[in-house]
Amino acid sequence: MPKLISHDALQLFADQIYRYMITDHKGNWGMDIQHWDWVPGVGVIAILSYYEKTRDEEVLDYLVSWAHTNIPASDQAKVVNAMAPFAIFPALYEYTHDPFFLEESLRVGQWMLTEAPRTREDAFEHTVTENVSFPEQVWADTIFMAVLFLARLARVTGDVSYANEAVKQLQIHLELLADQETGVMFHGWNCITQDHMSAARWTRANAWIAVGTPMIMKELDGVATLSQEAAERYQAMMQGLIRYQQANGLWATVMDRPDFYPETSGSAGIASGILKAIRQGLLDNINEDSAYRALNAIVHTILPSGEVTGVSGGTPVMPTIEAYNEIPCHPTLYGQGLVLMLLSELL
Repeated sequence: MPKLISHDALQLFADQIYRYMITDHKGNWGMDIQHWDWVPGVGVIAILSYYEKTRDEEVLDYLVSWAHTNIPASDQAKVVNAMAPFAIFPALYEYTHDPFFLEESLRVGQWMLTEAPRTREDAFEHTVTENVSFPEQVWADTIFMAVLFLARLARVTGDVSYANEAVKQLQIHLELLADQETGVMFHGWNCITQDHMSAARWTRANAWIAVGTPMIMKELDGVATLSQEAAERYQAMMQGLIRYQQANGLWATVMDRPDFYPETSGSAGIASGILKAIRQGLLDNINEDSAYRALNAIVHTILPSGEVTGVSGGTPVMPTIEAYNEIPCHPTLYGQGLVLMLLSELL
């Protein structure tokens, strides 16, 4: 059993990370939280998780202020990947009773159901704010960036149309991205060529599904149910991920390439996913050891400033496996956020 980190130490690390996230990083793509896209979206989702464990009203006030300040930019970022910030809106409606958050959630929920671009398999097409398109491509990221919001909206409204869409999208992604050989997920699927492109078993792609699935299932409890087949795919993925964990507690950026560099954000997302999946009854308690081994390694990547190191930059589906190892590391809100979510899970 790995040595457990004290609650006080966890609280200190979490506070340092949170403070670094909300510091002014204007002009820094990875760390500037004051704009609307998936990067700050992951950041605010994690900050919400932190609030829900600490109930620190200052943190909630920050999220409310952030949402009102940045929502005007959301109309210029109407793509699936940039839906991530909306995942905090249903909860903000519950905590503040401000109808603004529900009205915006319903507007975006209807866009997802009726207008969001889809592939021939009816999966959300992975559209992004950057000036590039990925026609008919399905990426693991979408589970966290878009489907989580639908699940949360379903819980708050009781509307089964959102719940059914969330379940359907999760099941489609688990089916299309699954590696039958190892159980883990590939980064992406191309519906035109009917393949996984470079077929990378990319760690952070798996992390989005590892942590996103139990979060989604928690929201849908009593509203909708994941199929047995999909649940088994998720469980196979998690067991496959645990087998790829390295002796140092982390995962390589491409997990089946131990010669590639260890990557903090994906490791934190997987570890957080393990703990959340155990809480949701998707995994047995015996898997906790893997999460704690990762935690013990991850805390050593946190600088005294609160900056999380060892986080790979934004990564599309790369043309080759080797290209993933060439992505440089730098601080990002999704790296900060996934580590904050792991720490919050244990507070």
